[in-house]
Amino acid sequence: MADFFDRLDDKHIAMIAKQPVFFVATAAEGARINLSPKGYDAFRVLGPTQVAYLDLGGSGNETHAHLVADGRITIMFCNFEQPALILRIYGKGRAVLPQDAEWEELAANFDLITGTRQIFVIDIESIQTSCGWGVPFMDYREERATLKKAHAQMEPEAWVERVAGRTHSIDGLPTRQTDRFIAADNG
Repeated sequence: MADFFDRLDDKHIAMIAKQPVFFVATAAEGARINLSPKGYDAFRVLGPTQVAYLDLGGSGNETHAHLVADGRITIMFCNFEQPALILRIYGKGRAVLPQDAEWEELAANFDLITGTRQIFVIDIESIQTSCGWGVPFMDYREERATLKKAHAQMEPEAWVERVAGRTHSIDGLPTRQTDRFIAADNG
């Protein structure tokens, strides 16, 4: 059975903190639904009604395009250990880029990872928990270093040029692009 909440409580926050992976879903009218897995230490609870996560440059920028067009976003966490639990955060999201006025204050909540192109901020509209009894037990082994390594090996100018070329989603929706390369000691 599903339960709904209008804010994150301490149990929700504790469950989120233990998860090494989360899933992000967005959609916009006339566009494909985007569903992406996310890893690394990239998710933060900013308060009981607001969360955020780091977004590294990757194969596209669908989430950004969908949030500009529509704003709706769903974040899903699965507890692959005990107790079984699925937690979904429904909300409205927006991208904050390094050139935006609020970047410094927002970025201070994270250990930035080399290749971070934006931070997505989600204002929570509702939270749903459900049993998760059909989700298998899985053991976390380690992070993949591949994406971090790929970003760290690029020259900053080449990285900016590469991401600057991604001005539209696969369905033609526009995006804003970061204007700088984020280099971090830890990533």
